[in-house]
Amino acid sequence: MGAASVNTQYDVRGELRFAESMVRHTSWRAGGNAAVFFIPADQADLVDFVRQLESEREVLWLGLGSNLLVRDGGFSGVVIDTRKALADLKLNSQGLLRAGAGVPGAKLARFAVANGFRGAEFFAGIPGTVGGALAMNAGAWGGETWQCVKQVETLSRQAQITTRTSQEYKVGYRSVSGPDDWFLSATFDFQKAPQGFDGVLEIKSMLAQRAASQPVQSANAGSVFRNPEGDYAARLIESCGLKGSRKGGAQIAEKHANFIINNGNATAADIEFLIDLAQRRVLAEEGVSLQTEVRIVGGKIG
Repeated sequence: MGAASVNTQYDVRGELRFAESMVRHTSWRAGGNAAVFFIPADQADLVDFVRQLESEREVLWLGLGSNLLVRDGGFSGVVIDTRKALADLKLNSQGLLRAGAGVPGAKLARFAVANGFRGAEFFAGIPGTVGGALAMNAGAWGGETWQCVKQVETLSRQAQITTRTSQEYKVGYRSVSGPDDWFLSATFDFQKAPQGFDGVLEIKSMLAQRAASQPVQSANAGSVFRNPEGDYAARLIESCGLKGSRKGGAQIAEKHANFIINNGNATAADIEFLIDLAQRRVLAEEGVSLQTEVRIVGGKIG
């Protein structure tokens, strides 16, 4: 889709940008441009924008930009940045925690602990937002997003808002299927923390483990591949001698083989080359087909 086909006449109150570099908006710090990039002023502005969108226009919802690779040729659709409009985080009238889709997982974890809940600590290890966690059933340290979801609020392509229960979704390891709507928020049913429980200490301990085992100081997108049943993607990649492999500015991390890091000048093509390399070698040598956990969008150059 060329620049001439981009609608520049949307009636919005938020910030609308065109040909926006996604290098600034993804944790891999690589990739091409988004044809349209929208930062809604609030939820009402977001709904109005969706109502105006052309039916054929592809939409990409963005939180912290983790778990995402935008190819160097760019994304021809619309990217919606949720972090401002869907940042609400509060206790509802029933005393349950409600978080907008743009709330970072770490912020959710800290808020839950501060309000006397237990069971949200693992969200501190999810390098994304609530919306992304809902979409893929993100997890860490044995916890998974949907095990504590009571209900969600969703937005349809026709700009209709619906409240849905968790029972309306089929949830598995890093997978969620159900109504074909976008997530606006979630209400969580966390346990009340018992006397003497120190959630802050739990979070600190988890983050220390993460820092010791993952390349958190380097630009990365989190785990690249899902763990195959009964095994670990990192072990399989390492068994093929790929730890430390490089392509351009990208590298399969020495610290954890299921991470690909940007050493400063990696292109999306460099990163995707290493993704493909790991998949080919693990299939050939271990007989296992690695499935990506990261989402890859956009077009290649050339």
